[in-house]
Amino acid sequence: MRKKVLGIDKNVFLLGIVSFLTDISSEMIFSVFSIFLTVILGASVMLLGMIEGLADLSASSLDYISGFISDKTGKRKRFAALGYGFSTLAKSILLFTNSVILAGAFRVVERLGKSFRGPPRDAWISSLTTESNRGVSFGVHKTLDKLGAVLGPFIAYWVLSSFGQTVSSFKLLFWIAIVPAIASVILISFIKDRPAKPSKRENIFKGYKGMTKGFKHYFYTAGIFSLAYFSFSFLLLKAYHVGFQIKDVVLLYALFNVAFVLVAAPIGKLGDRIGRKKIIALEYIVYLIMCVGFIFATSKLQVISLFCLFGIFYAIDEGQSKAYITDLEETRRATAIGVYNFATGVIYLPASVIAGFLWKINPNYAFIFAGLISIAALIFFISRKSFSEEKS
Repeated sequence: MRKKVLGIDKNVFLLGIVSFLTDISSEMIFSVFSIFLTVILGASVMLLGMIEGLADLSASSLDYISGFISDKTGKRKRFAALGYGFSTLAKSILLFTNSVILAGAFRVVERLGKSFRGPPRDAWISSLTTESNRGVSFGVHKTLDKLGAVLGPFIAYWVLSSFGQTVSSFKLLFWIAIVPAIASVILISFIKDRPAKPSKRENIFKGYKGMTKGFKHYFYTAGIFSLAYFSFSFLLLKAYHVGFQIKDVVLLYALFNVAFVLVAAPIGKLGDRIGRKKIIALEYIVYLIMCVGFIFATSKLQVISLFCLFGIFYAIDEGQSKAYITDLEETRRATAIGVYNFATGVIYLPASVIAGFLWKINPNYAFIFAGLISIAALIFFISRKSFSEEKS
């Protein structure tokens, strides 16, 4: 019998610690990246939008490929560790450069590592669970992951508060961030692999043709809504313009993650009770309210409230969208998620460029555009007959 921690397999817990360490490192950097790029290095907001769009495309571009290779070979640990190692190597770029181009390259390359490690790691976790503890196993892993996302910004806040908001302080922050990243790679090397039987997997485009009508309708809806996307970095810039200092902006990033952790599980339970389709509709409404709020936000209290609201939106988007897809696609779940991730990631690039362009004209235009698109997505989503029907 395998050893257990908190009622789950010990190795699942250790993989949670790996994610915890990785997110401490990543979120230390991401919580200050938009300010570092635009305020410290002098990049334009439009360039920031392009970089963030490419980063989001990178974060989903290799999901299907890594999952396909992992399933075909049956190997999990090898590819998950490679993804973690690649992200750690990318972070070293920031240690030796003050170049806008190289800083942007870091952001894009680091997300490639995230995309590559996700599917094999999740399959690895799944192989270490049973039907009776699968939910709690993934829940504990996600909680540890997000706890790192909370702690990382607090460390960044301490660095900038203690050593000032200068180029040298940012460099020190990047050096500190590389430590937990390296530790995560070392730790995963000691976790025992659980290989699966090699299997064939359906081609992503061929698989799409066999999807249910319900999935295809949601797929088109998500495609529309993806045009409303703008990077979290724009919200941090908005907070900076409202009057938050750089170090205070970092705390807002932590607040966003705290809100996510607090509401993710209750929202999931609510979706189980009233139906996930209604939760997805709520997601678009919450996003619309947030966009309108940022248009008129002029005080710090308003901005704080809107960051909490964004945490609620993100908890629905990250957790319930995947659950809804698996409700709709019971036989091709991996392919469905792969198609969804790849398509939305591709759309994020032009969406971020549009947001950056509109922001350059007037920041409010970016929020107005996103709000209008979210309305269009909501109307399209609820236009399908039998709103209460989940799997048709």
